[in-house]
Amino acid sequence: MVRVVEVNGYKIEPRAKLTGANLEYANLEGADLMTADLTRANLSFANLTGAILAFANLTGANLTGADLTRANLKYANLRKAKLSSAIFRGANLILANLSDADLANDLYLAFVTGNEDLFVSADLRGAKLTGANLINANLTGAILEFADLRSADLSEADLTCADLIGANLGDANLSQANLQQANLLQADFSDADLRGANFTLANLSEANFRGANLTYTYLGAGNLENANFTRADLRGANLQNAYLEYANLTDANLKGATMPDGTIHD
Repeated sequence: MVRVVEVNGYKIEPRAKLTGANLEYANLEGADLMTADLTRANLSFANLTGAILAFANLTGANLTGADLTRANLKYANLRKAKLSSAIFRGANLILANLSDADLANDLYLAFVTGNEDLFVSADLRGAKLTGANLINANLTGAILEFADLRSADLSEADLTCADLIGANLGDANLSQANLQQANLLQADFSDADLRGANFTLANLSEANFRGANLTYTYLGAGNLENANFTRADLRGANLQNAYLEYANLTDANLKGATMPDGTIHD
């Protein structure tokens, strides 16, 4: 009897059962692994370019250094997976579960694998990334609309031109992150750590910064129309040339902040 497993709330009958399999360095380019059970499998440095992994169960799998360029991971379960220095360029991760996954960019592995892309242009719409480790990750141009990034660590991550419309970044760490020209319409940054982040020319219209730490954050020339900064810490922040029409600054700490007209708030 084939065992039915649950993947992201869906009851799935796995086509292939590869639990704990050792597939290190395997060439699985274009492989059809849809609904496969790869729980705790070792896929480190495997070639999964263009592979179909939709609905696959990769809980706890080791994908360190794996190449998932253009792979289809829609609805895949990657909870607690090891994804350090994996390549996701152009991958489809719509509604994938990456909760508690380790996606840190290991600099040595990045050099060995030639990986400078990580999540460049990846489609992560609605992906679950709560608590994920994305320290220093390259998410340039990534599509993260309505993604759940609560408590994720995105410190020093590159999110230049990323699409984060409606994303939930509550309690997330984005200190020193680069969000230049990112689209953050209606994104939720409540209680997030945004110290030193760069939001140059970003669209932050209707974004929620309630209780967020924005000390020395650069918001210059950004669109902050209708943004909520209630109880936010904006000490030393740079708001020069930012558009603050209808922004809510109730109880915000603006000591030493550079205001839109260039003056320093006392």
